[in-house]
Amino acid sequence: MGIKRKSIPSHHTALTLHLKCIGTSLPIIKKRPSLMNTTPTPKPFRFLREEVYLLPTYEMETPLYLSLLNAQSRVFPRGFLPPGDPLIRLPHPFETWEQTADVLPKLALSRYIRSALEDLPPFQVQALQTLEEFERAMSMLSFMANMYVFAPDHPVASAIPANLARAWYQVAHRLDRLPMMTYASQVMYNWKRIHTDDPIEVGNLTMISNFLGGMDEEWFVTVHINIEAVAGRALGVIMPAQKAIVEGNIDQIVHSLKDLSQTLREMHGILLRMPERCNPETYYHRIRPYMFGWKNNPELPEGMIYEGVEAYDGNPQQFRGETGAQSSVIYAFDGFLGIVHDYDEMRAYLYEMRDYMPVQDRRFIEAVEQGPSLRTFIMDHQQEGALLKKAYNESIEALYEFRKLHIEYATLYIVKPAHHDQKGSVGTGGTPFTVYLKKHIDETLSHRFK
Repeated sequence: MGIKRKSIPSHHTALTLHLKCIGTSLPIIKKRPSLMNTTPTPKPFRFLREEVYLLPTYEMETPLYLSLLNAQSRVFPRGFLPPGDPLIRLPHPFETWEQTADVLPKLALSRYIRSALEDLPPFQVQALQTLEEFERAMSMLSFMANMYVFAPDHPVASAIPANLARAWYQVAHRLDRLPMMTYASQVMYNWKRIHTDDPIEVGNLTMISNFLGGMDEEWFVTVHINIEAVAGRALGVIMPAQKAIVEGNIDQIVHSLKDLSQTLREMHGILLRMPERCNPETYYHRIRPYMFGWKNNPELPEGMIYEGVEAYDGNPQQFRGETGAQSSVIYAFDGFLGIVHDYDEMRAYLYEMRDYMPVQDRRFIEAVEQGPSLRTFIMDHQQEGALLKKAYNESIEALYEFRKLHIEYATLYIVKPAHHDQKGSVGTGGTPFTVYLKKHIDETLSHRFK
């Protein structure tokens, strides 16, 4: 039986990596006179060498007001992608590590991959200076650790060597994340543009780090990066729409919903391109095996030992693997549209996935969910809100179509190859997903107004 992970101290839980809090131009809540003319002052603190801001703290409990404040501070020119292109390479003290990362796919073809990683010098975490450096370190260490554990032609390793495990834990701790390969490390912070003046889109993107490399792996990841970038426009209209709910501005809400529908259709169009250069059999046999985690993994029934990590005291840890369920986009859309799924194993799993998201993204999701109810507003404005209801239903249908395509690809890329391989179709996050995905897309469509 796996041992539950100990909680990691969260000194940076309130970190907002690219936020600037503002307290102006917000609706006044008349039932709370004490809130009037209240303009909070963000409390700066030093994270690495960059000044960032904590979200303001209030004594009064006003979830709506606070969620609007939080939302006003988010700008989404690139969705949840970082505000600047990710750092491609760590500076000089880490050159040996970067050189090893460069040849990781080649080492995977040899019998020396584990010894090469075990022989790396101590990772100088204290030499990391910026947030971008920490993100690059997190991505690089995640690829190395998973390639160590799931090295081709080797038995699955049940322990990560101390030089790698300690560095991974320390970097993850500073980012308020788990020492685990996540969607953020494989996708969100692991790309570069071929032409920096051109858009963030497939055809102009490559990965920084790879498992085995090759066209299929590159295409699989860069399609997701493109989707994340396009999602930014819809994410950016959520909070103005919630503000409009408070103000009763139906026109603004309709405009926001139309933007959301259009964005979801664009995301759907990008996802449709996945089979162009990512073959299902290649994905299943060359990409997917290195994305698994140590929780619900039959090859790691006790979990994973992080050698040399004092916080774990030698106890094996149970962490989920990388999965698209760790993307924050659909969670934010569900929260805004008021989509609630029945409680089942998948819903519990999706809530667990928030632990694997960057902290500023999961805080945003929570802020959206605490905001004013769009569905309640529509029900309260049945007579004058025909256009509003229509725009809402179109958003629901667009989200349904996106989810429907996702389950079709889950069948194409996982279920069918697994059947040929005579293996069960369990996701990289360690859960049987097909039944639950179908149920969730049906629940999405059930939220349409008649």
